[in-house]
Amino acid sequence: MRTITISQTGAGSTSAVPLDTYRNPFHLGIGVLVSGVVNCKIQHTFDDVFDSTVTPTWFDHPTLANLTANEDGNYAFPVSAIRLTVNSGAGTATAKIIQAGMPGE
Repeated sequence: MRTITISQTGAGSTSAVPLDTYRNPFHLGIGVLVSGVVNCKIQHTFDDVFDSTVTPTWFDHPTLANLTANEDGNYAFPVSAIRLTVNSGAGTATAKIIQAGMPGE
């Protein structure tokens, strides 16, 4: 998988980034970059974000929450999708996401 970059300026959430739950290993690396004054977090869901009849339940990442500075983390086990949420502040938070896979994907 190529690196996916998502950003959020000001309070709110990015669109969901669907992940390949069939990858073995699933491994997902995430780097969060903070610019300006923000408080942000990475969230994940186990729901199908492609099913318009379901409102996803979002869970906070255990260590990538309440971030005010650059930080990195990972998911070792499958989740359906992740998103970046800015809780407060007028700055920008950016997440770079890489999932394990074949070279060049």
